[in-house]
Amino acid sequence: MTARRLSHLNEAGEAHMVDVSEKSVTERSATAEGFVSMAPETLELILSGDAPKGDVLATARIAGILAAKRTHELIPLCHPLPLTQVTVDFAPSRDPAGIRVEATAKAEAKTGVEMEALTAVSVACLTIYDMVKAVDRAMTFSGIRLTEKTGGRSGTYRKR
Repeated sequence: MTARRLSHLNEAGEAHMVDVSEKSVTERSATAEGFVSMAPETLELILSGDAPKGDVLATARIAGILAAKRTHELIPLCHPLPLTQVTVDFAPSRDPAGIRVEATAKAEAKTGVEMEALTAVSVACLTIYDMVKAVDRAMTFSGIRLTEKTGGRSGTYRKR
């Protein structure tokens, strides 16, 4: 990997917001994923729709979308972006027991939407935990990562 200067540090090494005023507006998208591990009984409770707090996945989807829209308020130095679409999807797994969470964010902007996709996944995972923590406090999150990004000067990235 080639050494690069970190764009969020100025010449004095101080954190600053990157100036994107000279960049072109392009279509950008990013997809991220994560996995919530849980007891098989917890997964069944979620899938049956019988969780005491209500529809776990619908609530997690809305939370993830809202989080993506507010990423610039949560992560210092992120630019507010005019998101054109955010999706949050779930894939239950019986072995290992859990739920794969995938989020995609899209925008026509001067900077990428990777942080928005990662924030959506993270908050959706946290919401799943919050909705069923009364029955399974041992849930864990893993594998939260960027899986793909398109647009911008650096081009396309896909996980290996």
